[in-house]
Amino acid sequence: MRKVRDYDAELKALESRAKAIKARRIEQLGQLVTATGADALDMETLAGALLDAVTSQNAEVKEAWRVKGSAFFQRRGRKGGRTAVGNGDSGNAQPGDDPASGSGTASD
Repeated sequence: MRKVRDYDAELKALESRAKAIKARRIEQLGQLVTATGADALDMETLAGALLDAVTSQNAEVKEAWRVKGSAFFQRRGRKGGRTAVGNGDSGNAQPGDDPASGSGTASD
């Protein structure tokens, strides 16, 4: 005989898990803002920069931002003694390059 499933309990467990994941994501975004130093910006400037990033249609600029972000996480991973978080695409950074200097295309 099959075990009766408690759909309500399963649904509540899934909702609880979704809330926990959303809360963790919000916390991680806050940590990212702090880690990058963006917490020094006023809210309007930060919001404007994020809105420009979201609405940007320029693929080259987005790729430059992605490379800078990847280098940031790789650099933080080495400093903290832990592995870098990412998609495993670490072939972009060259030894001796200063990832903090960037290409200048995205920041102007």
